[in-house]
Amino acid sequence: MTNYGFTPAGLPPQSPVQPQAGPANAAELAKRAQIKDTAERFEATFLSSMLQQMFDGVEPAAPFGGGPGESMFKSFLTDAMGKQMSKGGGIGIAAQVQREMLKMQGLT
Repeated sequence: MTNYGFTPAGLPPQSPVQPQAGPANAAELAKRAQIKDTAERFEATFLSSMLQQMFDGVEPAAPFGGGPGESMFKSFLTDAMGKQMSKGGGIGIAAQVQREMLKMQGLT
């Protein structure tokens, strides 16, 4: 049968058969993903802690600041900023932590 560059509606395009990852490879890939996530969360926590220290002395203007919830929401803000900074590439801590964790697990 000749393929004229289109596939019937609702069917995925055909691709060459690729070998499936074995259980050891799938387990290793899962471990690597878990290590990467852990390293990024570590960096986000570190950045959040640094940002909290940076914002300690900042006092907002009178109509916009104060009140009992300000310190709680400030911590939410610094946590969110730390996560976004880490997700956007961070400052390089995650990469170093990930590399060391991979070495410790023998996955380098």
